[in-house]
Amino acid sequence: MKNLVVLFSACLVFHFSSAQTAGQLSAGGGSGTGFSQALVNQVAGSMSDQYDRLSKSTGITDFSGSPYTSDDFAVASIYYKDELQDRLYYRYNALNEEIEIKKSPLPEETPQRLLADKAIHLDVSGKKLAFKTFIDRKNNTLNGYLTELINGKEYDLYRRTRVKFTEGQKAQNSFVMAVPNRFTHFIEYYYQKEGVERIDELVQSNGALLKLLDGDKKVAMKSFLKENNLNIKEEADLIKAFEFLNQ
Repeated sequence: MKNLVVLFSACLVFHFSSAQTAGQLSAGGGSGTGFSQALVNQVAGSMSDQYDRLSKSTGITDFSGSPYTSDDFAVASIYYKDELQDRLYYRYNALNEEIEIKKSPLPEETPQRLLADKAIHLDVSGKKLAFKTFIDRKNNTLNGYLTELINGKEYDLYRRTRVKFTEGQKAQNSFVMAVPNRFTHFIEYYYQKEGVERIDELVQSNGALLKLLDGDKKVAMKSFLKENNLNIKEEADLIKAFEFLNQ
């Protein structure tokens, strides 16, 4: 990535504003530099390609769930080092921790894979989706995409969608039904304290949150949770708790 600046100036730039294909987007406000091929790597391929590969490897053609947070491509703005590049269509493959992008929602257009670079982020409905390094509750260091829910003066809060693939089972006989391949979605939350160079998973319980705090902050949070009948297992309540922490 150290040659990325050179690639930006050298590579062919797609100017969406001049595109004639129906459904294509243009950079908003004229502030974008145009989307560069330096931000993508190999072609991601179609969704059917992924299902075909898993079908061949498992010998099972039926599936439950999806590796994507949404099977449809949605509009997002893409930034490099906080500079708007363009607006485009994206889809997040949470199983592979990959973002697929296209210039249009047309099914015949083959998506490309966005580079997993920490200088790049997507703005999705006003929230940042970015590649990060983080620590899960088992103390494993992982890389993947987090959605920023709160950017606070003391604490940042993130959401992660994780997808687990479970291989199905063929029917052993006429009395036992086949089990399809299954994609299961899990939601996790992570936080980062100001001045601490790590992002940690948050165990979703009021007691676990209180253990992270000391002194007056702990006392105040305990009262706040009780008085407002909050349970941080619910995302809305979790956000309220972190907003209170950042006051």
